[in-house]
Amino acid sequence: MQTVLGANGPIGEELARELHRTFTHGIRLVSRNPVKIHDTDQVLQADLTDPEATARAVEGSEVAYLTVGLPMDSQLWERQFPAMMRNVIDACVKYGTKLVFFDNTYMYPGTTTPQTESTAFEPNGRKGRVRAQIAAMLLDTMSAGSIDAVICRAPEFYGPGKTKSLTNSLVFDRIKAGKRPLVPVSAKTVRSLIWTPDASRAMALIGNTADAFGQTWHLPVDPHRLTYAELIDVAGQVTGRRIGHTVLPLAAFRIGGRFVGPLTEVQELLPRYRGDNIFDSSKFATRFPDFTVTSYREGITEILG
Repeated sequence: MQTVLGANGPIGEELARELHRTFTHGIRLVSRNPVKIHDTDQVLQADLTDPEATARAVEGSEVAYLTVGLPMDSQLWERQFPAMMRNVIDACVKYGTKLVFFDNTYMYPGTTTPQTESTAFEPNGRKGRVRAQIAAMLLDTMSAGSIDAVICRAPEFYGPGKTKSLTNSLVFDRIKAGKRPLVPVSAKTVRSLIWTPDASRAMALIGNTADAFGQTWHLPVDPHRLTYAELIDVAGQVTGRRIGHTVLPLAAFRIGGRFVGPLTEVQELLPRYRGDNIFDSSKFATRFPDFTVTSYREGITEILG
């Protein structure tokens, strides 16, 4: 049995599909309101901030994947993410379950230095500090030899369906709706974006590769990184339209945050948009050379098609 904790978000949903397609039909989907994806799926309703509910969700699982996402709310993150991580770790230790943790890059410094699996944590805000805290919690447990686990880290999303990210909402969703895209901070700096189905496929592969455990992996991105101006140019080629764009400077987020709460919540991430963002996934590419990464053109075509 392989269990997806946080099953019905864009990452968990595609993860379940890939596990079923390639590795096993013994899948348990866990969330507050789980929905079957395949007829053979087990579904279990659970609140992972509850230790007993978490233990029931993990019990009997060979591998558990922690893919839970929360809305962009610092207080909510501080209250729930550490509790969930503690409960999941305890449950996995209790039942001898392997843990695959889907992580982000919020704890990395917002500089132009390439990000690798050994990049030191230097969070720039409350949400980054929470992510550093829960990653360190798991790393400490791994170092103690109490759990067989792996961290799968991904940069900003872009993708189909219900994928949520600054890039999707400000750029691709607006282009699809026939609106002018809004670019955060700079259109001239190189971005590292991960296609959400690629993230899920790669995580399923890592979770079913014995020698991948006990370490951190950067999930695969298209190494031919583009600027927002270049991404929008590709979108124009795909749609056959001339697409302009408007750059939102840092000041726009600061001022807008006084009136729109979510704009305040993204401000700690904005420094990484001022310069090139290089998320290095060469370790994964070397270990899994047959994995096919979706190119930006392929991804944009699917989003806008």
